[in-house]
Amino acid sequence: MWVLAATILGSSMAFIDSTVVNVALPALQKSFGASVLGVQWVIEAYGLTLSALILVGGSMGDMFGRRRMFILGVVIFAAASTYCGLAPSIGHLIAARAVQGIGAAFLVPESLALISACFEERERGQAIGTWSGSTAITTAIGPVLGGWLIEHLSWRWVFFINVPLAIAVIAISLWQVPESRSSSQGRIDWLGALVATLSLTGLTFGMIESSRLGWTQPLVLTTSVAGILGLFAFLLVESRVDSPMVPLSLFHSRSFCGANLLTLFLYSALSIFFFVFPLNLIQVQGYSATKTGAALLPFILLMFLLSRWSGGLVARYGARKPLIIGPAITALGFLVFAIPSVGGSYWNTFFPAVLVLGLGMAVSVAPLTTTVMTAVDQDRVGTASGINNAVSRVAGVLAVAGLGAAMVIAFGNHLNRRLSELALPNDVRAELQSNEIKMAALTPPNSVGAQTAAAIREAIISSFVGSFRLMMGICSGLALISAVVAWSMVPETAQVENPLPQSISG
Repeated sequence: MWVLAATILGSSMAFIDSTVVNVALPALQKSFGASVLGVQWVIEAYGLTLSALILVGGSMGDMFGRRRMFILGVVIFAAASTYCGLAPSIGHLIAARAVQGIGAAFLVPESLALISACFEERERGQAIGTWSGSTAITTAIGPVLGGWLIEHLSWRWVFFINVPLAIAVIAISLWQVPESRSSSQGRIDWLGALVATLSLTGLTFGMIESSRLGWTQPLVLTTSVAGILGLFAFLLVESRVDSPMVPLSLFHSRSFCGANLLTLFLYSALSIFFFVFPLNLIQVQGYSATKTGAALLPFILLMFLLSRWSGGLVARYGARKPLIIGPAITALGFLVFAIPSVGGSYWNTFFPAVLVLGLGMAVSVAPLTTTVMTAVDQDRVGTASGINNAVSRVAGVLAVAGLGAAMVIAFGNHLNRRLSELALPNDVRAELQSNEIKMAALTPPNSVGAQTAAAIREAIISSFVGSFRLMMGICSGLALISAVVAWSMVPETAQVENPLPQSISG
């Protein structure tokens, strides 16, 4: 019971943070006068360190003690959260978010590892189900609570709420959670983690800054090329080290490859959606932070309520059909999000889209997990699950960087066309164009009259809606690609493909 309490509260900090910060982005942008690129880095700094180190975090728990690494992760996460709340500038906030990601890389994998170690096999499934259900509820409540804090106190309290949770988790863990570690001695793949981090950082920097500096700018070009070369270097390292954090032999399974490709495309679409949708609701539609947090509540609740039913689809139809139909429904949901313009009731505009999106993801998640778990030999399921988790997070990092930059460019193109239709002085037009990376947070210059300011604001809103619709079209396309991957690579029935010899398990 106490183990569940500690792991639920601990993992809830990370899960709540991953959803609440998106709701806080408009407030952050306004508070610091930041561009969209700045708030992109607030998301990306956390995702980069978490993505690169989550597999290492799991390995360190097995080697040095799961409770020890869990508590270390909670301490780092709480300390970084405190500094996030105190951050005097966007740069300080970005740095603190990177440290937060390091804490989450220990915290997240050790939550399930502690449950697996502390519960006997006959009780483990129920314990994991309780953990999953409880974290789903806290994930659903988090954006609403965070929105209320942003609206009535400050965005800083979104980070401060982690501190009392962390104190409770540490106390329970020290008092009631037993220590455990793996009996087998392995090695930490520090070189793989370093190469992965540098590669992802180079790619992310290049994609984000390209919208501001252009692809031909030397720094952007150099970091992008270095990032791409880093991916090849990572594959080389993983093929040669004794204990790789990503055993390449797992990818001998066609269905495992398919499941991870599907994850890459589908979670890329979801990640950029969760980044831009709160900006739309708050900066364009005029929603409060609380209403924005509640807007996606039906999505989370639908996934939670249908999770058991979705798991039954695999037993009845196999994983392939749900993994074709689910992403296809998700693609439709993204298209429905592209329909509303500005104004109108939530129930008539975005609510139907939220329901369709939630249904599509509910159909997809359980079959995807099943495919990952059954695609490899039984002694490799923990590693396979960790890799799939890391792939989903890498997908988010790359999507927010690349598609976020594409949206900034699309917004600028829309805005330039709209401004050309207005009789604006050259200095006013130049000022607006130089600040277009703020997107919907861009405001008309103080030097213009009220009528001109209203026309400029209408052009800004129209440009954001146009670029948002483009993103929803791209998200829909990514989801459809996921369905095609499932159709071509996932087998009709769940089965282990190319079972791996016991001698290479690890």
